[in-house]
Amino acid sequence: MGIPIRKPDEIEKIERANKIVALTLEYLSDEAREGLTLKELDKRAEEFIRDHGARPSFKGLYGFPASVCTSVNRVIIHGIPTDYVLKEGDILGLDIGTELDGWYGDAAVTIGIGEISESDRGLIACAKDTLDFAISIIRSGMRFKELSFEIEKFIKSRGFVPLHGFCGHGIGRKPHEEPEIPNYLEHGSPKSGPKIKDGMVFCIEPMICQKDGTPKILDDRWSVVSVDGLNGAHYEHTVAVVNGRAKILSKIT
Repeated sequence: MGIPIRKPDEIEKIERANKIVALTLEYLSDEAREGLTLKELDKRAEEFIRDHGARPSFKGLYGFPASVCTSVNRVIIHGIPTDYVLKEGDILGLDIGTELDGWYGDAAVTIGIGEISESDRGLIACAKDTLDFAISIIRSGMRFKELSFEIEKFIKSRGFVPLHGFCGHGIGRKPHEEPEIPNYLEHGSPKSGPKIKDGMVFCIEPMICQKDGTPKILDDRWSVVSVDGLNGAHYEHTVAVVNGRAKILSKIT
């Protein structure tokens, strides 16, 4: 199977699913505060998504037990909501997926709980700025490997490293489709591999480590950390390539 090329009406359907993701992320970012448990955040998110007519697509996906990935401090991605109580100084990754009328949305942010350290502010800024940079350079005719190469360079220029073993991905009729889009160059030249084309829809998601990008999965079999044991950050948008440029689908407009 190749990388799907979506028609304008299909992109609109994917965008509708993503608008609900964006609204849910905005809602959860406002709700998350000291004293709240991760399970309570997950419950509120599921209710919010369903109230907007969609389904939380992560729930049950590959056996994931919740609606939202809640990744605290050293957990970079795929954190499971637990009874952990958020406290001042935590950083929290929120990764949300929806399904609406058979089309999927996906996006993520990392936020601070109350006052956070200067180093964590820099870490989060790197994730967000990397995502913004990646989206800004996407062009029809660019190769996906070139995009990965540029993302890696940007992350390293800020003094951080990308998490290995995990990547961005296509999205549409399924939550994960072709292509895989690592945040680093893998296997060969940036000028090799598939090209980006109008109508492609995919997720870009920088996952940022401080010293070592080697991943480790915790005993819950989901939470991904770096072997350096330090805090990480994650940002994500779903984009469609329209008229040669990337259009963000997972934002509130």
